[in-house]
Amino acid sequence: MPNTSLEEDNSGHVPETTEEVTGAERSRRGQPSKAGEGGKSTPETEFERVPEPTQRERQTSTSQPEGTRTSGHGGVGGAGGGAALLLGLYALLYYNFVAATRCRNAVSLRGKTVLITGGNSGIGKATAVDLARRGARVILACRDKVRGESAMYDIRRESGNSEVILMILDLGSLNSVRAFAQNFLKSEPRLDILINNAGILKDGQTADGFDRAFQVNHLGHFLLTHLLLDRLKHCAPSRIIIVSSFSHIFGKIDFHSTNKPNKWMMEGTESYFNSKLANVLHVRELAKRLKGTNVTCYAVDPGAVKTEINRSFPWWIFSSLWFMRLFVRDCDAGAQTSIYCATEEGIERLSGRYFVDCQPNVPSPQARDDQLAKKLWEFSERLLGLTA
Repeated sequence: MPNTSLEEDNSGHVPETTEEVTGAERSRRGQPSKAGEGGKSTPETEFERVPEPTQRERQTSTSQPEGTRTSGHGGVGGAGGGAALLLGLYALLYYNFVAATRCRNAVSLRGKTVLITGGNSGIGKATAVDLARRGARVILACRDKVRGESAMYDIRRESGNSEVILMILDLGSLNSVRAFAQNFLKSEPRLDILINNAGILKDGQTADGFDRAFQVNHLGHFLLTHLLLDRLKHCAPSRIIIVSSFSHIFGKIDFHSTNKPNKWMMEGTESYFNSKLANVLHVRELAKRLKGTNVTCYAVDPGAVKTEINRSFPWWIFSSLWFMRLFVRDCDAGAQTSIYCATEEGIERLSGRYFVDCQPNVPSPQARDDQLAKKLWEFSERLLGLTA
């Protein structure tokens, strides 16, 4: 019986008959071909027989794809290794950028009064819940009365503290800011912690004639801080926290366009970046002016947080960057650095610094420009009519 096993020769040709197999073998070994002189056949027994494959080899040969026969790490094993690598990478990114460092201190705030702008939702609400649990009297400064009242009752219930009060404040109106400050100073004898948390990402112009995001995020808070500063000094040691953002690195201070709404492709995003840079510069200059008063101030970056401010982004941004949702913090995680700067003991020497994940960090080069910070301060005073 001729051997019908097939073996590939060095040329890549797969022989189809035993004649070709044995001929190829003899040719490689320098032996005469099967047909001798005179065309007579040499008996098959003179040739080295090609061994028959075992049953296991036949099964392996027919069941494995060609690309996986030479390695024991292909196929399912390779896919599993790739999945493990992706999971490991995600875990690394999650714990470094998404899972915020927790504020671990147990400092009591009994007898203290805290004012939080935008405390009805997002980071502000999460901050308010924590500080109310510590026993503080918490004032929520909110624009919308209905939503503000709903948040007030939520915070009272979650914290077990009934001293959570709503006061109406619209940072988009400088008259509202002045009226709020006047009412607050009449009704509240103390102010120990001011948290300028509210922020918007919207284009347009306010009734005061300023770019909307720049006024709400910077000018409104600048004026509010100015009007309440004497009360903070009277209650010292006291603190001021201003919530900025990592996005300040994209900002710039244009002293000629604060009354011109930016018409960028993402509806006010450019103005938002500029206002977040202004927040960091505000804190830097404020700290210098507060030396010796026992009032300290801190700029805070909460990280990438899922808040209502994101509603201002066009829908196509979220559709095209859907994967970014995997790296977004919840509001409780986003509030941790604000809580830390409001409560942590021993950070007074770090007044004026920029904090990320409950520790001081280095902001952008522009945000460290002392001359720019001083110029912005004087410019803001002129815009608000605070200079003679």
